Amino acid sequence: MQLMNLNTKFLGRSFSYYEEISSTQTEIWDLIKTNKIENGKLIMANVQTQGKGTHGRTWYTAKNNIAFSFFIETNRNINKLNGITIEIAQILVDIFKEFYNIELNIKEPNDLFYNGKKIGGILTETKISGEIVKYMVVGIGINTSQTNFNTEIKDTATSIKSEFGIEVDRLKIIEEFCNRFERNLSKI
Repeated sequence: MQLMNLNTKFLGRSFSYYEEISSTQTEIWDLIKTNKIENGKLIMANVQTQGKGTHGRTWYTAKNNIAFSFFIETNRNINKLNGITIEIAQILVDIFKEFYNIELNIKEPNDLFYNGKKIGGILTETKISGEIVKYMVVGIGINTSQTNFNTEIKDTATSIKSEFGIEVDRLKIIEEFCNRFERNLSKI
């Protein structure tokens, strides 16, 4: 699996795909700890067994959903990156509207909803030194094809397939996200 339609300088240019992994977010942090990471590194998984959500929650990813994390060296004042998670969510909302005519809603600061149910989430973690955000590690999970949810979340979660009966092109969404996010980041 490869990202073929990138118009980026760095985001997604270094790419790893795993059929199954505990967490794409944890994998990025492990690479950071060993100094084996490139700016723009993106890790995608078909299945995550212990994906990271906010507040220490687990984000389980079944097959063929969107699950990826990326690393970006930002070196920007913390105030310039205020609201970055909502900006990421808005890019995803725009992509689903343009490509599939699906209107997702943002539940601030980091969730994507449809019809009152959670369809995706964004986890933004940073390394800050003084007032400078040195880098960001961002994880994105979107339920695109999952139709069965465990009893704990079955009343609060949904997927694109459950709501619209369609398959989405995961790579196309990730590529377009990378193109738009890098472009937006360059303006900050």
